[in-house]
Amino acid sequence: MSNDEQGRRVPSSRLSRLGSFSRLASGIAGGMVAEGARRLASGDRPRLRDMVLTPGNVARVADQLAHLRGAAMKLGQMISMDAGDLLPPELAEIMGRLRERAYRMPPAQLQQVLATEWGPDWRQRYARFDPAPVAAASIGQVHRATTLDGRDLAVKVQYPGVAKSIDADIDNVATLLRVSGLLPAALDIVPLLADAKQQLRDEADYLREGALMARFGALLAGAPNFVVPTLDPDLTTARVLAMSFEEGVAVETLESAPQDLRDRVMTMLVSLVLRELFEFGVMQTDPNFANFRYQPATERLVLLDFGAARPVGPGAQAAYRDLLSAGLAGDRERLKQAAISGGILMPATADRHGGAIDRVLDVILDQFDRPGLFDFGDRSFVGVLREEAMLVAGDRTAWHVPPTDMLFVQRKISGTALLAARLKARVDVRGLVTRQMALFDGTENTSN
Repeated sequence: MSNDEQGRRVPSSRLSRLGSFSRLASGIAGGMVAEGARRLASGDRPRLRDMVLTPGNVARVADQLAHLRGAAMKLGQMISMDAGDLLPPELAEIMGRLRERAYRMPPAQLQQVLATEWGPDWRQRYARFDPAPVAAASIGQVHRATTLDGRDLAVKVQYPGVAKSIDADIDNVATLLRVSGLLPAALDIVPLLADAKQQLRDEADYLREGALMARFGALLAGAPNFVVPTLDPDLTTARVLAMSFEEGVAVETLESAPQDLRDRVMTMLVSLVLRELFEFGVMQTDPNFANFRYQPATERLVLLDFGAARPVGPGAQAAYRDLLSAGLAGDRERLKQAAISGGILMPATADRHGGAIDRVLDVILDQFDRPGLFDFGDRSFVGVLREEAMLVAGDRTAWHVPPTDMLFVQRKISGTALLAARLKARVDVRGLVTRQMALFDGTENTSN
């Protein structure tokens, strides 16, 4: 039986998690020495990056972060989805493994957590509580249960020690990225790390998530295409989240569905992103595919996991309004200035790499200007974008961290586009943007 099937105890104390990182560092150092000796023996002059990112070290890092779970694993998953093809291949492999791997707690540790949160007699509340999780992720795992009065629940149980280890875990992962040479020394990631820590503290607070889930349920009460689970406040604590169990299949399974269904599903999701940005003023910023389920019988989408939901401030709304308005107008210079004003592009980078930036913007505008349905399955333009982006990325002085609000919104937009590409969906993006912008401008004018 594999560790996955048996469960793997989560290191919950500060000392045990520090020990895990220490063992990881020792293992990486041993791998570096062996690789350095091998390269010297063959007449090569080894670089630090090559010695760190050996196949053995890649496997070692992925396994240890998956074992630790919590912020260490979550940060790896976020980097994987956000950076995509721009990651070095070795780091992309580590992060890709983290997207697909999550150990579960062994039964004894699960019992300990639930007894702490609900009391030693917690089983008396349920007619059935399945000990095997139906899902396991970076911060917690989900179990199916039936209450004594017959309600079918999904119960998310947080891994022990996760909330207390966030700061140290993120600092340790950042150190790993630094020593690997993958991040330039001049890049100031301190603000990003601080925001990531706060975001993960928020995600580890299940009372907060429960309140946001209820808020989204109210916001979407009149939307027949979506299902938001109903919170059970009596069984929810800061470390256990109880909600109605909603049936559905993984949204990725729609890859083989008829084209019109794939188009309809992604139209719903793109519309939701625009409503979150311009209408709700709050956005669920985690685009993980597992957060969306489809109900074939009702043709509705189930929305899950609201821990990453966060307010969208007026500044971010205005910045995206400017970006989209410039895109609708096909005005490259306006689009560039909007990107600079929004903090996505540095003025120095625009000056130094003007040709590459202009070519990227021209591709974007050309795609945005096409009438009718946008075909996310047509990736012919991605190669051009990647090539030009890599030219700019090769200049490490051009690297910077955009404002947090913009970063999280862009994460949701990019993740939604990634899912649309996976489903090869066709969506009238221009039409949806035009309508939502008109509504937003009308709201602004009314409020003024």
